[in-house]
Amino acid sequence: MFGVVLALAAAASWGSADFLGGISTRRLPILTVSAVSQFAGFLFAGAVVLTAGAAMPDERTVVIGMAAGLAGGVGLAALYSGLAIGPMGVVAPIAALSAVVPVAVGLARGERPGAIQLVGVALALVGVVLATRHRDESGERAHPRAVALAAVAAFFIGLMIVLLDEAGGDSPAWTVLMVRTGALSLLAVALVARRPSFSMDRGQLGTLAGAGVLDNGANLMFVVAAQHGLLSLIAVLASLYPVTTVLLARVSLHERLSRIQIVGIAMALAGVALIAR
Repeated sequence: MFGVVLALAAAASWGSADFLGGISTRRLPILTVSAVSQFAGFLFAGAVVLTAGAAMPDERTVVIGMAAGLAGGVGLAALYSGLAIGPMGVVAPIAALSAVVPVAVGLARGERPGAIQLVGVALALVGVVLATRHRDESGERAHPRAVALAAVAAFFIGLMIVLLDEAGGDSPAWTVLMVRTGALSLLAVALVARRPSFSMDRGQLGTLAGAGVLDNGANLMFVVAAQHGLLSLIAVLASLYPVTTVLLARVSLHERLSRIQIVGIAMALAGVALIAR
């Protein structure tokens, strides 16, 4: 049960970070939002390492952790690129299938969840896809490239989750720091090429710092959760983060939920209940 609670907490934290980052991109360049939030997350992860007094990691943790950061960076870049050229109602649900990757890896490793839990996995995956659906009033058709980018995003975000689980067993704190180091290394290339403006007020800076802390806090909670449960189940619970983002948009921005989104949220919650059994 401890792993279930931590996985759900990670989903809430990831979803909150995405919400804060999303509202920030309405006023600031995406690269600026990414750079500031990622750097804030790096400082947070460094503070966790120092506070925990964790011993230096071995080479395996460093390499896999940085690979997880690179995979996450590629996944987010593909997601943002897909959203820029295709309708959100198509791109977001495809990207939300990222949990399929760790589920497949977990089952390939020999994990065997119970029948009721497998039903819960199916309900949760379908639920999160429906919860991210948005009505497209313009009737715009999805560009094939947008669909491909969404699929790439789903794969690499799922790969990041698998690598977090793989590296986190030895040193959760250092794993999270290495993930952020890998992501910042990739982001640095884009910053040098594009050189975005970093002009912002204190409120915007605080929002981005909060997003970075929440994102890395979620990474840490997931790494620990994965040590207390099956990857194929813990990853599905953590992948419910889009539900948090949708609910925060409803409460804070008064965005209306469509009927299909409400059904999706209900299915996701039912899936959680079955997995927790």
